[in-house]
Amino acid sequence: SKKKGLSFEEKRARMMEIFFETKDVFQLKDIEKIAPKEKGITSMSVKEILQSLVDDGMVDTDRIGTSNYFWAFPSKALHSRKRKLEELETQFAESSQKKEALQKSLEKSKVGREDT
Repeated sequence: SKKKGLSFEEKRARMMEIFFETKDVFQLKDIEKIAPKEKGITSMSVKEILQSLVDDGMVDTDRIGTSNYFWAFPSKALHSRKRKLEELETQFAESSQKKEALQKSLEKSKVGREDT
């Protein structure tokens, strides 16, 4: 039977586990060694997955000397989720108010009109 590879999202989730479980800071070469052994992510796709997590602000990176270091802590993920939730709740409240206002103006415009 042919083993199905991991999806891009599964690889991203597993890579986040590496950071959250160890609460450590890594260089790319370290992650390229750890990911295949512990999480089943091929070493060739590590860089691409890591870059997508950095681009989405889920993993932090900094250049120190000639090396790039990567890290992500669970508390940051929690804060960004809370912020996103608050944004969405605000948008929802605003949309609900707009909807109510539109329904009221629709009702007003119907008053005094006969269906033809």
